[in-house]
Amino acid sequence: MAANPIDGYTIDPNSITHIGKDLKRPECILAEKDGTVWSADERGGVVRIDPDGSQEFIAQRFETGGAIEGTVPNGMAIADNGDLLIANFGTNFMERMKRNGETTVMFETLNDGAWPGKLNFVVRDSKNRLWITVSTLIDDYMPASISKDVIDGRILLYEEGKGVRVVAENIHFANECRLDANEEYLYVAQTCGRNVARFRIKPNGDLADKEIFGPTDTGAFVDGITFDSYGNLWGTHVMVDRVFALTPEGELRILLDDGRTGDIEKIDQAFQAGQITTDLLMDCGGTIARWTASITFAGDDLKTVYLGSLFGDRIAKFKSPVAGLAMAHWGEKY
Repeated sequence: MAANPIDGYTIDPNSITHIGKDLKRPECILAEKDGTVWSADERGGVVRIDPDGSQEFIAQRFETGGAIEGTVPNGMAIADNGDLLIANFGTNFMERMKRNGETTVMFETLNDGAWPGKLNFVVRDSKNRLWITVSTLIDDYMPASISKDVIDGRILLYEEGKGVRVVAENIHFANECRLDANEEYLYVAQTCGRNVARFRIKPNGDLADKEIFGPTDTGAFVDGITFDSYGNLWGTHVMVDRVFALTPEGELRILLDDGRTGDIEKIDQAFQAGQITTDLLMDCGGTIARWTASITFAGDDLKTVYLGSLFGDRIAKFKSPVAGLAMAHWGEKY
């Protein structure tokens, strides 16, 4: 196998620039091949940023014209017809939004009528199935679910015509999830496990053989993850604002550290003692993309990297030495 392109690589903070302005909680970033960028926005919609830098806020609304109360778009994917698929952290609905903002609810309960939990993220595979993470079954999750002992996250599988069902449980605050190049495994960020788990995907969509990929404890809370074309799994450490990668062998590489001195130690001590508070967490974070959350490869060559964040008002970007793994929507025509 050729040498890993991230060998010896770190991200130069001085090389990081930004796009967008006045964004609100740009947690999840989607990129299209034509250069269009989509950012989730807590004002109740998404922001479209065009290749020329112009941007537009598109509010979610029901097809009947009514506003969607409490909407907080979080994880997003692009459907095969170009609609935006939204795991809504506010409504806890799985939603489909047209590019003009018209929104329909795909589901608000599981097939058996049960509440699915706190929806976080969604990714679409090549079979048009949706893999959806549920962080916790605690609706008022902060700070109650930021705990060593609350392990109630789950993975949902949505298939057209079959509805939605639980395919994995007992995940330590499920955050972003990704598929490997061959779609043999689903990788899941366990934020409060501070690691990445993976599951083997059975032909019928069931998940099996959970194992930890890489260190059992990466040292901080894992939020976003995504693959590059070599097989490295890139990720973010939220609240302490680090970017890392796990090599195909599972070796942890810290690529960027924008956290403040002492933040990791402060959070770790409180977490281990079961004394996490919202005020303590809010006092942490860097300046490039505060509370760095998601990570997205973009550009014609898939070598531009965007960083989403929970408290930034812009989107950080830099160049990678290796292309990202193209997502299911890459190159589709709508």
